[in-house]
Amino acid sequence: MRNERLLGDRLISALYSPFLENASWLTRVASSSRLSSGLARLGFDNALGQHAAGTIRFLMNSGIDFSECLEPGAQLDTARKIFERRIRYWDCRPMPRDEATVVCAADARVIVASLSETSIIFLKEKFFDFAELLNRTGRCWGEFFAGGDFALFRLTPEKYHYVHAPVSGLVLDLYRLGDAYHSCNPTAVVSGISPHSKNRRVVTIVDTDVAGGSRVGLVAIVEVVALMVGKIVQCYSREKYSAPRELSPGLFLTRGQPKSMFRPGSSSVICFFQANRVAFWDDLLSNRFRRDVSSRWSVGLRRPIVETDVAVRSPLARRKSTASETKGVIHDNLNIPE
Repeated sequence: MRNERLLGDRLISALYSPFLENASWLTRVASSSRLSSGLARLGFDNALGQHAAGTIRFLMNSGIDFSECLEPGAQLDTARKIFERRIRYWDCRPMPRDEATVVCAADARVIVASLSETSIIFLKEKFFDFAELLNRTGRCWGEFFAGGDFALFRLTPEKYHYVHAPVSGLVLDLYRLGDAYHSCNPTAVVSGISPHSKNRRVVTIVDTDVAGGSRVGLVAIVEVVALMVGKIVQCYSREKYSAPRELSPGLFLTRGQPKSMFRPGSSSVICFFQANRVAFWDDLLSNRFRRDVSSRWSVGLRRPIVETDVAVRSPLARRKSTASETKGVIHDNLNIPE
């Protein structure tokens, strides 16, 4: 069990406080692109500024392992450089060899859940409005994931901020939605503003039922910006970080390879899976229901919801061999602590 230190927690709590629920103009200003970019420059770009120095102190005290970094520590002299650091993931983030394993998309704190009302890991649409989050004009991808499962990865400022492909497969679609920059701090989420569905985000639809694919059906990878996140840079590399390229339909993604990078701040990634195609790793499920841990999710949503800190490329889920053979094995036989 770990206690989390949240950057700018007092400010976020004040902005999304019930006392300001009628001050919608203030929330709109706080979530604007202009203010978010200004805060990012103030907090991350100035190596000598007071605010940037405070951000660096926060990052340095957050347990970052600089021995993992590609660049020498002396070169990471601004908060932005620390935030956008590259690591030797091929050495320090080992990946399971079993091709039937779906891997974590980021160094993050993760919650796994289901969209199916018949599953004991069902979560009502509190974290997001599902249709608003995923669907775009002329294409309702959400229909393909009805009753499926999802993993919500919350990246905090000290984390490694590259997103890696959780599966192997062919990119079918890639599009951008939203324009807000709300905080994805748990306080903001449980306040009811549904930031994941309103913030600027990039949606990538991957077909894994192709030659060389992970064979887990369609997978949606939704990268969501947050307060002080400038943009999401698509920079897929087939080998390490070499020759990064923009994603486009028809590109084949290899599981575990860098797909994109967040600019400074905290942010989220949500991975959606079709119904009965994957079973989440047992410990991620059992951790979520722990009653001996207090979290803001549990307090705000009034039910046990606990995150697990995960490393990118570590196991997230198993491919189900067939829907009929494995349906409900993990979900229905889960031993939930009292």
